[in-house]
Amino acid sequence: MAAGGGGSPSIVEYFGGEDGYRCGYCKNESGNLSHGMWAHSMTVQDYQDLIDRGWRRSGKYVYKPIMNQTCCPQYTIRCQALRFQTSKSHKKVLKKMLKFISKGDVSKVVSEEEPMDSHIEDVVPSDFAYKSESQVSQTELTPLNEDHAEGVENEDKDKVETKEEVNVKKVESGSLQIPVDKDAAGPGEPSHSSKTVHAPPKPGKGADLSKPPCRKAKDIRKERKLQKLLQNQMGTLEGSPLQAGHQALLSQNSKTPTNQHKSIEDFIFVSLPDDAPHKLEVRLVPVSFEDPQFKSSFNQSATLFAKYQMAIHKDTPSECGENEFTRFLCDSPLEAENPPNGPECGYGSFHQQYWLDGKIIAVGVIDILPYCVSSVYLYYDPDYSFLSLGVYSALREIAFTRKLHEKAPDLCFYYMGFYIHSCPKMRYKGQYRPSDLLCPETYVWTPIEQCLPLLELSKYSRFNQDAKAVDEGRIKELGRVRVLHKRTIMPYSVYKKRRKGPSDEASVQQYASLVGQTCSERMLLFRS
Repeated sequence: MAAGGGGSPSIVEYFGGEDGYRCGYCKNESGNLSHGMWAHSMTVQDYQDLIDRGWRRSGKYVYKPIMNQTCCPQYTIRCQALRFQTSKSHKKVLKKMLKFISKGDVSKVVSEEEPMDSHIEDVVPSDFAYKSESQVSQTELTPLNEDHAEGVENEDKDKVETKEEVNVKKVESGSLQIPVDKDAAGPGEPSHSSKTVHAPPKPGKGADLSKPPCRKAKDIRKERKLQKLLQNQMGTLEGSPLQAGHQALLSQNSKTPTNQHKSIEDFIFVSLPDDAPHKLEVRLVPVSFEDPQFKSSFNQSATLFAKYQMAIHKDTPSECGENEFTRFLCDSPLEAENPPNGPECGYGSFHQQYWLDGKIIAVGVIDILPYCVSSVYLYYDPDYSFLSLGVYSALREIAFTRKLHEKAPDLCFYYMGFYIHSCPKMRYKGQYRPSDLLCPETYVWTPIEQCLPLLELSKYSRFNQDAKAVDEGRIKELGRVRVLHKRTIMPYSVYKKRRKGPSDEASVQQYASLVGQTCSERMLLFRS
């Protein structure tokens, strides 16, 4: 569970990732390859930095696909929420919900242009995530007092460290209370990681993301007319700043006045008639049994999860019971934090519950992190599939991200989990524009429009076209990796001297290279 506080460091067990598992996308029995670790606890800043290096969580299991080996490469995708533009199909979904609430209209005809309703489907709540579950006792995970840890860290005579470097834990305790003083345009991810829908996509359906969106002939004619008029009046202005101004004017005039400034909020936050037949309420509930709202709604939420899993993903009752629900969607390693300069709800794991006329019809599981809202999973009542709740909830979460940004300026991205180009039914995530994909080698964000042509040529691709660019966050000093051994915090350089038995340097090197230098020096790697 996400717990209060925020002063303790992240503690993880690294499991490697040599074994292959069944792929939920192409159904390859052993083609799904990933590195994994069990997170006993994790700060929101550490998880933010991890997802910005291609990691993702399923419950307390945190995994990173081996991109150049796995059968279906999974690229971290984020939407720039502040610049998000609703598409025609998005507006249809928002209008459909509004008509249902305000008038009771029920439209069960799904638009041909509408993206898949099962939004953000990534993680299967079984398989690898729980084959590697930790067996370590809580006592072993509790570090001894800081003075003892300081003495151990100073034991490394090969390095000269200042007291500030040695006493990392004290420094972290303070810094974790201010998790948003980072460059928002830099690192930031995660989304609705859900199980995959097994129905194959219908041929010819869905937008071609490599091409510009369709426009009305009337708008095109208006734009051409205006273009001709401006050319006659101004002559040739090619390359001049004045031309750029006229191009902006053209763009504005090409839109119809009624929809010109319509945002998500314009569709969502509208006044309803007093006699509206339905009432929809969205509640944000912290994932904690200490929270009265979470506790009181737990049974209803768990029942809805089981109904969804059995109807949509054909689970058996034993595969979606209360224990599975708790382990997959309620157990979170994230430590709740409430810094004064953060959002009012704080950071951590939450359930966003959609209450229709007094009952829960959908739940979006989300993580609120320093730079983003990361969508984890969505489950809903299949009886309300006609409302396209997958798409609707994604749009609500984008609007929610924009709202949080007002109080926490660095929080401005909506992470949608993984984009899988080799799986056609997962390409719909690219329709939430503008969006970026994470380069799997240099961990820099690249506009999806630049990535798509590369992915058409090869399912695995490096997006950063600078051949000399490297991973700036790569491990540089293995000895500085922090280790928790026998309840004592120490640098790996000290642990290595104390360790008995065969060397584990190769495993620690792999772990550090995957999490990066910053996280490896902040998190505690458990060693038995």
